[in-house]
Amino acid sequence: MASSVWSGYLTFGLISMPVRLFSGARSSGISFNMLHRDDLQRVKQQYYCPADNRVVERSEIVKGYEYRKDEYVVVEPDEIKKIEPQTAKTMEILEFVKQSEVDPVYFESSYYMLPEEAGRRPYALLTKALEESEYVAIAKLTMHNREYTVFLRPHEGGMMLHTMYYADEVRKVDGFGAPEVELKDAEVKVAHQLIEALAADWEPDKYHDTFQDNVKKLIETKLEGGKIAEVEPAKKLAPVVDLMSALKQSLAEMEGKKKPVSTAKSTPSAAAAGGKSRRSRV
Repeated sequence: MASSVWSGYLTFGLISMPVRLFSGARSSGISFNMLHRDDLQRVKQQYYCPADNRVVERSEIVKGYEYRKDEYVVVEPDEIKKIEPQTAKTMEILEFVKQSEVDPVYFESSYYMLPEEAGRRPYALLTKALEESEYVAIAKLTMHNREYTVFLRPHEGGMMLHTMYYADEVRKVDGFGAPEVELKDAEVKVAHQLIEALAADWEPDKYHDTFQDNVKKLIETKLEGGKIAEVEPAKKLAPVVDLMSALKQSLAEMEGKKKPVSTAKSTPSAAAAGGKSRRSRV
C-alpha cells in the first residue's frame, strides 16, 4: 500500500477513530530532463548567494519571511512545530451540511480516508449515516504546514476527504453570471434535444490526454528515426449569427452519429522515460 500522507484521529462528538489519509489523485504526464544543448548532459539546479558569490548547500539554507523590502525574519522548523494547532493530529468534525449546497469551486485535493483497526466500527457507522442522510461532514485538518477546512463524503462504502479553499481564496470575476439576453422557447427546446443527443453515462476511463498521447508518439517516432506527422490544425471559427439554424444543423449532424470516446493509449519506450534530475513538464 502507498505511504499515508497524514495519520491521526477523526472525532465526531465524543466518538474518536484512528484514521490515515492516502492521496486520491495526482496529475501525470510526460516529463523532460533539462539538458545542455552542446553536449546533452543533464543540468543541475543550484542555489547561489550573490553576497558571498558562491553556490550554497541545502544545509546552509533557512526559511525567511520578507517583512520589509530586503529585510527578513528567519523561521526555524522547530519553531513551526511549536505552534502546530491541535488539528495537526486530531481532525474534528465541526458540522454537517447537505452535499448539494457545497460548490465544487471550493475543492482542492482529494484523499482516501481509511480507518485503523480500532476505528473500523465508528468509521463504518459514520459512513453509513452520511450515505443515508445525504449530508457531508465539514472538519478542520492541519497538513503540510497549513490548516485546511476539509469535506468528508461517503464513496464506494468508504470515505473520501477533500481539502477546500477558503472563501477569500476563491476568486471573483467581474461580469460573471447570466448574460442579459432574451432566449426563445424554441431555442431552449432544441438546445435540450442537442444535450440529449450527446448524453452518456459517466465513464472516466474513456477520457484521456490527447496531447500527452501525441507527445509519446513524437518521442517514439524520433527514437525510430521516422518522420513526425503534423496534427491537422483546428478549423477557424466565427461567432454564430443565426442561433436556431446552428442548433438545428448541430442536432441533425449528431443524431445517429454519436461515437464513443477512444480509450487507446500508447506508452513511450523505457529509454524515453528515464531520469529524475531537473525536469520540465509538458
